[in-house]
Amino acid sequence: MALVGELELASFDYTDPELKGERFHTAMRELAAKGWLAAGPYGYVVLDREAGEFFLRTRSAIFPGMKIAELFDVKDGPLWEEMKRNILHVNGPDHTRLRSLVNPSLSPRAVQRWRPAMRDFLDQLFVAVAKAGRCDFVETFAKPYPSRTIATVMGAPLSDAPRLHHWSNWIQRQFDAASMMNERPGIEQAVEEFYEYARALLAARRDDPGDDLISTLLAAADPAHPPERLDEEECVNLVLNVLIGGVDTTQSQLAHTIRLLAEHPEQWAALVADPSLAPRAVEEALRYEPITPFTARITVEELTYRDVTFPPDTIVMVCAFTGNRDGVGAGAGGTQSFDIAAERPKARALTFGAGVHYCLGANLARLELEEGLAFLARKMPRLELDGEPVYESILGIYGLAELPIKFGS
Repeated sequence: MALVGELELASFDYTDPELKGERFHTAMRELAAKGWLAAGPYGYVVLDREAGEFFLRTRSAIFPGMKIAELFDVKDGPLWEEMKRNILHVNGPDHTRLRSLVNPSLSPRAVQRWRPAMRDFLDQLFVAVAKAGRCDFVETFAKPYPSRTIATVMGAPLSDAPRLHHWSNWIQRQFDAASMMNERPGIEQAVEEFYEYARALLAARRDDPGDDLISTLLAAADPAHPPERLDEEECVNLVLNVLIGGVDTTQSQLAHTIRLLAEHPEQWAALVADPSLAPRAVEEALRYEPITPFTARITVEELTYRDVTFPPDTIVMVCAFTGNRDGVGAGAGGTQSFDIAAERPKARALTFGAGVHYCLGANLARLELEEGLAFLARKMPRLELDGEPVYESILGIYGLAELPIKFGS
């Protein structure tokens, strides 16, 4: 047995602001070739799938959200309340209870009812740029599409979608140390504004329930509901969790997927010829370019893995980027290539996490991505980049700030 702090490990600075795009890909390939474990600025990085799954699934490590609160002296106010009640930071029986109340509304079967709305949104967005034949994909499609979808799922007016996008974008920044250092007032303001909005929306849906997530949660908050019922604050925070987990994430994954397909015109042509390939294209993009390249855990007790002992309070970053490339894959470049036709290992990508904190909205996100690709393949038989993509940071949600494209028949 060896203490992790006594090992001689490769060093990797995942906070480097220049680490993005092909430079990020190259750095991760080189790092993974040196072993399954590396040393980072605040802890350690695990690089293969098996190790990643272990740390995501073990009950001896949790999401370090409250450690972030402690480090940044968040002790009270709306941001403290949000961090304390965020389902990512809730463990044990309470976490199981909360998930059991949300899961039915976001099951593979339940999310199918949102397909018509998704198609309508895509059609409306395409009409606005169809004649021009070019656009910034992020601004035109990737941003408004998921925020309109989430508004519909929540039971909010579509006119509120831009505000929902704004709040989601800001509240997500609590998971980025640099943003907590430099932009905390904006994060706190977004939480406070959303709480006020969500409470008013809950009151409106209570008076006029519908076929939406908020109405379902309100039913679970009714005093007549069995003992696992929600209280008002839990209901508000579950709505917030669905919002921040379902806007920036889908926006970023859709943008990267379109970028990858534009960079591989033969694969876009295959999708155009057969839009039923959309689910495979989605899974390959989720595997190849995960928009959550790193997911943090902190040990709550001493644990040993592969004869390495990790003391309590050790921060471990699980790398989905390298973990997703583990195994044998078909295609010219094996698992290092983007290939929607390749026969990949059946193991699920780490992009949505694993274990009890597996992403609540994974089924909804997959459906949005599939509908988006199938629609665009029908409308844009010819697709290519119209300039260089502008990459955002790999910390937090790894997205694109700009993706200029041109398209035609």
